[in-house]
Amino acid sequence: MRSARLWIALVPFLFVAGTHAAAPASFRVEVSGHGRPMILIPGLLSSGDVWSTTVDHYKDRYECHVLTLAGFAGQPAIDAPFLETVRQGVIRYIADKHLARPVMVGHSLGGFLALWVAATAPDAVGPIVAVDGVPYLSALMNPAATPESVRAQAGQIRDLYATFTPQQLRAQSQMALGSMITSPKDVERALVWVDGSTPKTAGEAVYEMMVTDIRDRMTSVTAPVLLLAAGDIAKDDASRERLQATYEAQVAKVKVHTVTVVPDARHFIMLDAPAALWSAMDTFFATR
Repeated sequence: MRSARLWIALVPFLFVAGTHAAAPASFRVEVSGHGRPMILIPGLLSSGDVWSTTVDHYKDRYECHVLTLAGFAGQPAIDAPFLETVRQGVIRYIADKHLARPVMVGHSLGGFLALWVAATAPDAVGPIVAVDGVPYLSALMNPAATPESVRAQAGQIRDLYATFTPQQLRAQSQMALGSMITSPKDVERALVWVDGSTPKTAGEAVYEMMVTDIRDRMTSVTAPVLLLAAGDIAKDDASRERLQATYEAQVAKVKVHTVTVVPDARHFIMLDAPAALWSAMDTFFATR
């Protein structure tokens, strides 16, 4: 009887929302639509709901597998290493579900993960769309950055996040999101996801992003890559050219890649400029 009660208690954790498949501990998955498989990965402190309008746009052509990562937006946290565990979980999910070279779409941290999966298991994935997510975050701020040169700073950030109360995480995130999302309504929506997130997981994720450089591993990526850069900070031709060059340097070692700057969009391009995002993706997919 005790065993039966235990299994009943575990049932909610053994099935994926919207499907009847086992969910990896490193993320939850919601599946909708039909057609070629597409995996969508959100970024730091975000829910898979960040992709809701994108799913609506593609669900009649693609079977959308939308992830919400552990420790974010109400999902239970996992132990470090965070990024490596999620990467392995995504590769295992593709194999377990027998997904045939799924399209990989990731935002920010999710874009980094999509590129890492493509470098680690190149035969398992199809085209990659990285939405303001790059192989090495630290180099966007300082081209001379290396994992060793930023390790101490990254560790301080990780340790600070670990001390945050939920209220402190919300206050810090509210300031950051105001510069990453144009609409106040969308900022409030993102703060709901923050409220369900674990500060320690956020700090660990930021730390690992800052000290993990996979630019050299981009030579292993055989799938074509579309990298979209948020162009709101580039207000003239010269600054747009510099931004383009900065992002080009990130994926220079990918055999087939396209870098597109999305004008007037902040970091959450799918919220700020969804039509521009879908237009770039549709054009990219049309030839893949």
